[in-house]
Amino acid sequence: MTPKVTILGCGHSAGTPMIGNYWGACDPEEPKNRRTRSSIIVQSENTNLLIDTGPDLREQINRTDINRIDAVLYTHAHSDHISGIDELRVFRMKDRRETNIYGNAETINELEERYSYLFTTKHEGIYPKVLNSHIIKEHEFYSPYKIEDIDVVPYEQEHGTCKSMGYRFGDVAYSTDFLDLGQQALETLSGVKIWIADGCGYKMERNMVHATLDKLYQLNQVVQADKVYVSHLSQMMDYQTLKDELPDGFEPAYDGLVVNN
Repeated sequence: MTPKVTILGCGHSAGTPMIGNYWGACDPEEPKNRRTRSSIIVQSENTNLLIDTGPDLREQINRTDINRIDAVLYTHAHSDHISGIDELRVFRMKDRRETNIYGNAETINELEERYSYLFTTKHEGIYPKVLNSHIIKEHEFYSPYKIEDIDVVPYEQEHGTCKSMGYRFGDVAYSTDFLDLGQQALETLSGVKIWIADGCGYKMERNMVHATLDKLYQLNQVVQADKVYVSHLSQMMDYQTLKDELPDGFEPAYDGLVVNN
């Protein structure tokens, strides 16, 4: 069974508007152009699984009226995907339990190094341990992996400067922050009905770290998703303009979108 998937944020690393109230090519009068940093939440009847903890996490959680996080699954350790991790302290205080986090070895190791104080009890219990880390090992990629009662299939992605992780949840898959996909990732994605995919490279001839629209079109010839929601959108990607430009089967994402409602 495919859980409910909601896009909490579909923006690129600076969000829209960028600091300084810079909207770029985006129409400030279009609400769907107001974008927080990329994140989704995957919800079964019993579990709220958060994907990434960007700097807008508090706003995203409050806007979506989420009162519990059962686990967090990370795509990679770039700051726009992890720097809201301190907000998980509030759930530790409120629910009086630690949160399990998951990711590949590179991501978990960097989180433990940068935010070491969240992984241990400090000052005789005044600051309790917040997080328990779990590494998804390479031999577990491309195979079913269970987090609480949610089935996940992790797959590796090329992100230029690092390897990021994509995740399939039944008929929905999430591929933020990627430049290209290998054969095993494409096989994992094959037949997915809904694909949320990074298209931040937009119309560039080539981008060093993000897929262009042409790359998404090419890849979906293999994946064959019925619907592709283009995410990780920059301030140069106006919602209505993009909606008019995209071919059938492709749509721009927006904050708050439930992709399989």
